[in-house]
Amino acid sequence: MAVPVIDFSKLNGEERAKTMAQIANGCEEWGFFQLINHGIPEELLERVKKVSSEFYKLEREENFKNSPSVKLLRDLAEKKSSEKLEHVDWEDVITLLDDNEWPERTPGFRETMAEYRCELKKLAEKLMEVMDENLGLPKGYIKKALNGGDGDNAFFGTKVSHYPPCPHPEFVKGLRAHTDAGGVILLFQDDKVGGLQMLKEGQWIDVQPLPNAIVINTGDQIEVLSNGRYKSCWHRVMATPDGNRRSIASFYNPSLKATICPAPQLVEKENQQVDDTYPKFVFGDYMSVYAEQKFLPKEPRFRAVRAV
Repeated sequence: MAVPVIDFSKLNGEERAKTMAQIANGCEEWGFFQLINHGIPEELLERVKKVSSEFYKLEREENFKNSPSVKLLRDLAEKKSSEKLEHVDWEDVITLLDDNEWPERTPGFRETMAEYRCELKKLAEKLMEVMDENLGLPKGYIKKALNGGDGDNAFFGTKVSHYPPCPHPEFVKGLRAHTDAGGVILLFQDDKVGGLQMLKEGQWIDVQPLPNAIVINTGDQIEVLSNGRYKSCWHRVMATPDGNRRSIASFYNPSLKATICPAPQLVEKENQQVDDTYPKFVFGDYMSVYAEQKFLPKEPRFRAVRAV
C-alpha cells in the first residue's frame, strides 16, 4: 500500500472528474494524500528549504543539543534499560502565526515564510472547495464553518520542525502517534529523510518523501463536519539515526469561537440524529480537551466535549 499521489493541476482539464474522485478517495479511505503540481512555485519551495535549514543551524541546533529530550535519552541509554521515552518527542519545533514573534537572525526567513504561508492558505481554501463539492455541500461551506462565519477568523499556524539524527531511535519517537485536532493540514516534508508514517487498517505505512509535493491530511474537525465520511487518521514520526528531517506543517484550523457540528445535509442523507456520533461543540472547548489528550484516542475527546 502507498499513500495516494494526486496531480492537482488536472482539476482544471479533461480529467477533472477523475481527479475529484481521487481526492474523495484520499479523504474517505486514507485521510492522507500527496499533491503534486499544486500551483506553489518550485522556486519558492526551494527558498523555504534553504531558509529553514539555515535557521535550524544558526538558531536552533545548539539549543537542541542541550534540550531535555537529549539529556533524557542519554541517561536512558547509559542505564541500558528496556524502557522507552513515552512522554517526549525527538523534535525541535517553533510555530509561526501572523501575530507572534518570528526568528530574526536568519537572512530571508521572515519574507520567505510569510510568502509561503500566504500560498499555502490559498491552496487550503481551494482544497476545501473540492471537499465541499465532493460532499455535496454548498461552495464555501467548510471554510465558513472553520471561520465561524463569513469573516477571516480561522487559525492558520505553521510549525517548522526538525528531527535531528537520533543516536538511539529504538528508545524514542520523533513525534508520538496522534490525530490532528483541527481542519486541513498541509505538510511540506523533507525530500530525502523519511520517518512520517500513517496508520491504515492496523498497519503503519510510510508517507514517502516526494520532492516538492504537499502532503495533505484531514484533522478531527473535518471528520466531524463530514459526519464521519472523511477520516482524521493516526500518524507519527519515527526517529532516525541518519539525516536531519525537515518538516513544515501548516494548519488551517477553526477559530476558537467557531461552533463545529456535522453538516445538516450529510446527517439528513444518512438518516442519522445529529448527536449520534459527533456532538455540536465550540472549537475552543475541544482544544482544551485535546491539550490534555493529544496522544490518546479521539473518540473519548468527542464524548468529553459533549459533556462540556
